[in-house]
Amino acid sequence: MEINDFKHSILAEVKFREVDLMGVVNNAVYFSYFEDARIDYLDAIKKKYNLKEFLEGDNFVIMARNECDYVKPLFMKDKITVYTKINYIKNSSFGFTHVILNQNSELVAKGGGVFVNIDKNTMKSKTLPDEFYKAVVAFEKEVNILE
Repeated sequence: MEINDFKHSILAEVKFREVDLMGVVNNAVYFSYFEDARIDYLDAIKKKYNLKEFLEGDNFVIMARNECDYVKPLFMKDKITVYTKINYIKNSSFGFTHVILNQNSELVAKGGGVFVNIDKNTMKSKTLPDEFYKAVVAFEKEVNILE
């Protein structure tokens, strides 16, 4: 997967509170970077495609899986770009892929996560609204729709 395959990114700068005693970003912080990117991504497609059903009413999504491969350390005041994409959609779940590059465009970390659409009333998985499929396909151009 190439960086050009990613249609969404956010910028961030490493803050003092994110580094440990060794002066490097704590491993758990990378998940916060991923989360910030996912929230921004979902907000962007919700607004761009005027999604009415997704994350409204009885729908919400919860994380079922989260992973990260650490490639290179980050230090305080490093500037990063977090690239995000949805790489697949199933009936009631979808998967994100993330890549973090530093200010020198070097790979720092890569990872991903799986989210499941849940019905707030039953607390069980629920089919994703059709508008979500259409929005992601329109935004990403290439996304795997899995059974």
